[in-house]
Amino acid sequence: MLQRFYGLVYFSTVLLFVTLTGAQAECPVQLNPQRAVVRYGGSVVVNCSTSVSHKGMGWEASEGAVPKTSNSLITWRVSHLTEWDIKPFCFINYEGQCLVELTVIIYKTPDSVSISIVKHTGPMIEGQQYELQCDVHDVAPVQYLTVKWYKGQTLLNQTTFTEDSRTPVNVNTTLLIRPVRADDGAQYWCEAELDLGAEGPQPPPKETSDPLYITVYYKPKHSSSTETIIQKDEVKLTLNCTVKANPAPTYTWHSDHLKEEISSSVLQSSTLSPGNYTCNATNSQGSDSKVFIIKSEPRNRTTFWAIVSCGVAVAVVLIAVYVIYKIRSSSNSII
Repeated sequence: MLQRFYGLVYFSTVLLFVTLTGAQAECPVQLNPQRAVVRYGGSVVVNCSTSVSHKGMGWEASEGAVPKTSNSLITWRVSHLTEWDIKPFCFINYEGQCLVELTVIIYKTPDSVSISIVKHTGPMIEGQQYELQCDVHDVAPVQYLTVKWYKGQTLLNQTTFTEDSRTPVNVNTTLLIRPVRADDGAQYWCEAELDLGAEGPQPPPKETSDPLYITVYYKPKHSSSTETIIQKDEVKLTLNCTVKANPAPTYTWHSDHLKEEISSSVLQSSTLSPGNYTCNATNSQGSDSKVFIIKSEPRNRTTFWAIVSCGVAVAVVLIAVYVIYKIRSSSNSII
């Protein structure tokens, strides 16, 4: 591949950039590091060295310029770097003049990261769609930014940015959700991460939002629509209609065997007659019914036949006694 670089040629007081190609494109200087990642307002130190004889080398930069020297190693150093678009380069006078430009990335972590619900306040309704927004304020450079969305500790989505900007900007990204009843009380939050590569800080700096706890309204829903209960003698029955719902539901009971209105979620009695008892749970989102079917306990057939057997045995004994009595009575009669 043909390599290109920009040489410098001086004519009187005019500085000209000329493009050199081919063998002249090899500029015999090395930068260490080759890419500088600096926090805004932080310090930076980069060495420029050469292993060839030369007629002078130096650093050109809007901050921290180093005059031409005959040394083989010179250092560009800035203790408080605040110029966003700085483009320093090291040059050497060697068979002409050539230069190598240093890539400098100045970064700034966000002033704040916040999460909100777009155009909505108050509880969410189960099954409806909502939009969450994550706002990242005053971050640079945005092309290295990734915004991650979490519910609890589960990563839901992430967004990167293609904008090429050196100075701080404000950005936002959104997430669509359709909550269900299990999401009531769920915690959503977003995280802004600046991944600046191997030369950048490790681990990459992160800023997170405060958590957003959502409230979800949902209707009552029983796990089953009917329940059969066998009534035993002298045992108190409990019909439990309690069901999860938000807001909390109210309860009503209906049965031909109930003489008064009951609003409790639990019906307890030892005198409930066999039959159907319907419970209705209702809140602002809807209602759901459950039918309790009470049946009498079937008699124990073993006990029944035992009673019958005893009765038969007693009857047989009585008959035998009577027959014996009659026989004896007949044999003692006087003709």
